[in-house]
Amino acid sequence: MTARSIRGVAATATAAVLVAGAATACSAPGGSGGAAGDSLVVGLANEPDTLSPLLGYGKDGNSKIFDGLLRRDADMRLRPALAAELPAVTDDGRTYTYRLRKGVTFSDGKPFSAADVVFTYRTILDEKTNNAAKGELDAIDQVTADGDDTVVFRLKYPYAPFAERTVLPVVPEHAAKGQDVNTGSFNTAPIGTGPYILTGWSKGEKLTFKANPGYWGGRPKVEKLTMAIIKDDDVRATRLRSGDLDGAILPPNLAKGFKGDSSKVTLTARTTDFRGVTLPTAGKVTGDPAVRRALDLAVDRKAMVDKLLDGAGRAGHGPVPTDSEWFAKGTERPHDLDKAKQLLDEAGWKPGDDGIRSKDGQRATFTLWSPAGDKLRQEHALAFASDAKKAGIKVEVQSGTWEVIEPRMKDDAVLAGGGNPADPDFDLYNLLHSSLALDGFNNMAAYRNADVDKALEEGRRSGDKDVRKAAYDKVQRGLADDPGYTFLTHVDHLYVMKDGWKDLTTQVEPHDHGLGAGPWWNVEAWQPKK
Repeated sequence: MTARSIRGVAATATAAVLVAGAATACSAPGGSGGAAGDSLVVGLANEPDTLSPLLGYGKDGNSKIFDGLLRRDADMRLRPALAAELPAVTDDGRTYTYRLRKGVTFSDGKPFSAADVVFTYRTILDEKTNNAAKGELDAIDQVTADGDDTVVFRLKYPYAPFAERTVLPVVPEHAAKGQDVNTGSFNTAPIGTGPYILTGWSKGEKLTFKANPGYWGGRPKVEKLTMAIIKDDDVRATRLRSGDLDGAILPPNLAKGFKGDSSKVTLTARTTDFRGVTLPTAGKVTGDPAVRRALDLAVDRKAMVDKLLDGAGRAGHGPVPTDSEWFAKGTERPHDLDKAKQLLDEAGWKPGDDGIRSKDGQRATFTLWSPAGDKLRQEHALAFASDAKKAGIKVEVQSGTWEVIEPRMKDDAVLAGGGNPADPDFDLYNLLHSSLALDGFNNMAAYRNADVDKALEEGRRSGDKDVRKAAYDKVQRGLADDPGYTFLTHVDHLYVMKDGWKDLTTQVEPHDHGLGAGPWWNVEAWQPKK
């Protein structure tokens, strides 16, 4: 799980917004979007910190402004993008060679070449670059150009999912070089090879785009794209109902309100997006192994799926969804309140007159934060607190901005999220490895388990799928025995759209349900209904 994907939990996560000309996302109705077929205004909950891939933007694909060497199709299979074909893999999985598509230009008309790919990856890996996800490219030893149309990656070790990493967007060397990578103008005024060109970014309000007339894949039919940043779920639903938006992501209880609207269609995206509670290692209560194990047993995950998600999701028994081929069977957590109480009793946490336990003068109480405006996360936090209280643990639920929450993560719990469907390494390493404890939004619980660290490294460095499966089984069993998080649910993403487009689809989505996820993952290929 990347730093930003967890924040997207807030934030989340891993990982495309546009408007119609001078109209603002707040005042211009999006009603022409589905009908006219040339504009689209959608409502999102989260906003990127940057639009530079050098700092992590679009690293999981579908960035709209940029392209990667590869892309993923509707079934999450890798397909060529800036590469003309899938890479040739040699040297026992240590060398990846990409032949590049010819005739591609950036939106400013300058040609794309292998030098741009080399510049992109080398800059991200530079120690001066503040890219919290650069560890995801740890396997790279060298990246070199062989002429203008071939790029060669040489790896330190056989890293099985490396090709999945090359959906990362490529930036133009001529536009990004020579400025401070962390603060330069490219971060807010990017140039790419993608299907759309950024036309404006009003922070906290919207991003606007126009179709790239020179796009190598063909000019998109949706000429104007606006992504309105609306953090409050209720406000997004209200603006969709009023016609101000053409589509929006909504929590289940609000999406349900559009079922009788014949002009709207609801799409459900399967995800790897979990909701869980961080249990800070430094906490006097949350750092106690008995409390951690008791909370794992006390929570009623099925009730959360039924009541909070209206069935649009699954019980979360760890960071890996139970329907994934990588899930370790046997690590499901039962709901057993009596066993939870027994564990606490045996560990010396005794109930007081008010039912709240204490041990050696320390009351079993801690604070749990959730991001303001995120109704679904707040509902999870309240349900968790209710279940914990039945076991004798008092959880004080508070909400705030991420700026308020981040400094408190060392001591206070957070209703977090994350998930990336491409490969288990993409989630588990950043979520659990001790070297990343409280590194931005990585390993927010400061979880430390030497056996889990070792298994994460085995899974990352092996090219054998059976070896990797065994390693990730060890990770999940270790986390079940020594929980640093209480995982609650895996959440389906629900999108309500105007019914004006042909054959809308969704991909299996990561936690980051923002610019690149949603039915508009392939908006450049949309065709209007006649």
